[in-house]
Amino acid sequence: HFLSSSSPLNPQFLLLPRQSARLRVLLSIPVSAMSSSSSSSSRGALAAAAVPSLSADEAGAAADEAFLRYTSPSMRRSGGGGVAIVWFRNDLRVLDNEAVVRAWAASDAVLPVYCVDPRISAGSTHYFGFPKTGALRAQFLIECLEDLKRNLTKQGLDLLIRHGKPEDILPSIAKAVTAHTVYAHKETCSEELLVEHLVRKGLEQVVIPQGGASNQKKPRNPKLQLIWGATLYHVDDLPFSVNNLPDVYTQFRKAVESKSSVRNCSKLPPSLGPPPGSGLDEIGGWGTVPTLESLGLSMTKAEKGMHFVGGESAALGRVHEYFWKKDQLKVYKETRNGMLGPDYSTKFSPWLASGSLSPRYICEEVKRYEKQRIANDSTYWVLFELIWRDYFRFISAKYGNSIFHLGGPRNVESKWSQDQALFESWRDGRTGYPLIDANMKELLATGFMSNRGRQIVCSFLVRDMGIDWRMGAEWFETCLLDYDPASNYGNWTYGAGVGNDPREDRYFSIPKQAKTYDPDGEYVAYWLPELRSIAKERRNFPGASYIKQVVPLKFDGGHQKRDQQFNRQRRPGHMYRRQK
Repeated sequence: HFLSSSSPLNPQFLLLPRQSARLRVLLSIPVSAMSSSSSSSSRGALAAAAVPSLSADEAGAAADEAFLRYTSPSMRRSGGGGVAIVWFRNDLRVLDNEAVVRAWAASDAVLPVYCVDPRISAGSTHYFGFPKTGALRAQFLIECLEDLKRNLTKQGLDLLIRHGKPEDILPSIAKAVTAHTVYAHKETCSEELLVEHLVRKGLEQVVIPQGGASNQKKPRNPKLQLIWGATLYHVDDLPFSVNNLPDVYTQFRKAVESKSSVRNCSKLPPSLGPPPGSGLDEIGGWGTVPTLESLGLSMTKAEKGMHFVGGESAALGRVHEYFWKKDQLKVYKETRNGMLGPDYSTKFSPWLASGSLSPRYICEEVKRYEKQRIANDSTYWVLFELIWRDYFRFISAKYGNSIFHLGGPRNVESKWSQDQALFESWRDGRTGYPLIDANMKELLATGFMSNRGRQIVCSFLVRDMGIDWRMGAEWFETCLLDYDPASNYGNWTYGAGVGNDPREDRYFSIPKQAKTYDPDGEYVAYWLPELRSIAKERRNFPGASYIKQVVPLKFDGGHQKRDQQFNRQRRPGHMYRRQK
């Protein structure tokens, strides 16, 4: 993410090469190449599990039912007239998308637009030059766009897709269709804010003639109307300003739970059409959804782990499957720390990050489940985790670029290593610690890692290896399906002990974590098949039967007294907060 001009880059931050050929190959390695065996694991077949596991018809039916419940036949346009553009960004959904509904209400015709921005699709991360978007997330976003296009078509519209920068594309489209307003969701981090600024400046250069007799109406510029819609609680409903946001999550949560309320999902009219009747031919028609090949990427289909299906229909299908079909919501709090299989947690985070799923819709489904089935700690805990997601979004607004800086929001001074060989052993899953290696191989193969796994690998990188936390954060930025800057960097600053809340010091002991969360070594044996022949109780610490450990653990048994010198060097940190 862009840093402010007052924070010049120190050359020592740039020790890694810019996107080596080996790194490009790594990002498209087939899962089979990561394993020395393709025999079945102790938990069953290696075949990748689709999330959701519903058929396309089942997911479509669940989505249709949700759309039906949120459609209001009595909705009418407000008579604004003209053409409004909806600029889709990280809000790739139709249901509970206020930008869409506001554009429809204020116009006679709506033009949905998505810009394939090369800074995102082909750019590099800020400090270390990793690919900004890995192939797995790119494929997921392609599926999101395909589904968005289908759902808009069902609503009487379509999706215009253009390759290029939004600040170049949107003004030219607005001019061609004589749009009076561009509606979009507001973001909080610097790269996205810069694009908003540039789009607004570009629109100011466009002059739209007004109808009627000459000189009766002066020409005007299209306006950029930004709408808050990514969080459970609306920013305007917080009991404090963003600048006065508490630096402790619990204080934030208690305040919003007691003093704020979650707004209802927005309703949809029976049809969002029509699109503009003229101007589209002038700009080359609707365009097509990109392919991996057109983005210069390639991917081999995973043979194991989880395969997330992109798009709003899949997202609504997953909510239906997890809450209603499999009835897993009632045990979420008990199972959420699992690591193997699709149903130990909701797995909503990739769709939340792409905006294919509204957090308010999840909240309303939780409330509906509580009325129809059961209300317990597990049903509440899903909302608890959504509030954590809100918190990091608001923290990013409060602290700006400091969440990307080495010292974090509190400007903590610590000595970090940027040892490339050590980092690559972590990145590639070659540390000699099966629990670390299995998690990193899962990330590389699927674009996902459990909440528990994220906490463990973060702690190992920054506390056992002493590696610059930003290297881990930028690698996650490349790989994660559920990447969003606020959650990713917010979590990493906490894990590195440089976050806004200095109170907790969390070191994740690998022996303790393995014993608690993978006692039979099923998870590590799944991702590291060479361990399957080893006795279950030895799989996480197989000794000479596995590769050599690259570093010793700071606390190797979980019972030693804390190394006081280590604690002085590494400021207090915090657990890596959950992505659902």
